Amino acid sequence: MRGRKFSRSTTRRPGGERVDRVEIVEVGPRDGLQNEKRVLPTATKIEYVERALAAGLRRLEVAAFARPDRVPQMADAEDVLRGVPRPEGVRYVALVLNGRGLDRILALDPIARPHEINYVVVATDEFARRNQGMDTMASLDGFRSVAERARGAGLGVTLTVAAAFGCPFTGEVKTDRVRAVIAGAGPLDELCLADTIGVGVPAQVIDLAAAAREAAPGVPLRAHFHNTRNTGYANAITAAGLGFAALDASLGGIGGCPFAPAATGNIATEDLAYLLNRSGLETGVAVPRAAGTGTWIGAELGLPQVPAQLGRAGDFPPPAA
Repeated sequence: MRGRKFSRSTTRRPGGERVDRVEIVEVGPRDGLQNEKRVLPTATKIEYVERALAAGLRRLEVAAFARPDRVPQMADAEDVLRGVPRPEGVRYVALVLNGRGLDRILALDPIARPHEINYVVVATDEFARRNQGMDTMASLDGFRSVAERARGAGLGVTLTVAAAFGCPFTGEVKTDRVRAVIAGAGPLDELCLADTIGVGVPAQVIDLAAAAREAAPGVPLRAHFHNTRNTGYANAITAAGLGFAALDASLGGIGGCPFAPAATGNIATEDLAYLLNRSGLETGVAVPRAAGTGTWIGAELGLPQVPAQLGRAGDFPPPAA
């Protein structure tokens, strides 16, 4: 069985004991690339993953099994998974939206499969229909079915509740709505709260963390923040302080959601690692190498400049002469 036993390492567990590690989940090869206009060759995507590994990242979301006509940037998901290196201790994640996505994963040779799937359920019906062609509760039905099949195949399963902090079409999302979605999900290995459009603030992180723990006690929490309104890093350090086990980020800060207007880039891996490392929280990420990769992927995408700051400012303190 290849299913993942998710780590509970956080800055502080509910009982109050101190823990000094936060896992960064690198989502650049999936969420980073899916919203960029330039479609990169498979070989470049694989090199992106290799560079991320060299920077110390060990859990990476590398593909999405979505409709190629709607997300052409992810059309080569199978080829990427066949081509990425498989060193000990590295775990690959693939995003799925329905049973057809899982069917594609299970059609792969077991050696080429991801170790985990990340299934997205959108918190609001309007966004869910635009993103997945069904309302939220129908999507939850699909999640329960897919989760059972995936676990049976030895895959770890994460539920991501998208637009948990706000919806681009219907506005504010009540905490009670998110709580109800989580409560209806059934057994969970890991729960990710996603600020898909970058509207969240730390007070919401606090409220949603409490709601998630009430609806799914004992389930490790993960968060996915975008920096659209420059609050992503404040949200991330708040989540770390609340004991979230993992935080998503993208090298270079590239990415966004192709189905949400004005959903700009993820928080940047190099900037997040700098923030956490300097706060005394171990990430395992080598900031200078991560920053170099962020600059490199921006050039491959033809971007004049990536959103990340560390590629321009440099690490601190600087290396000894």
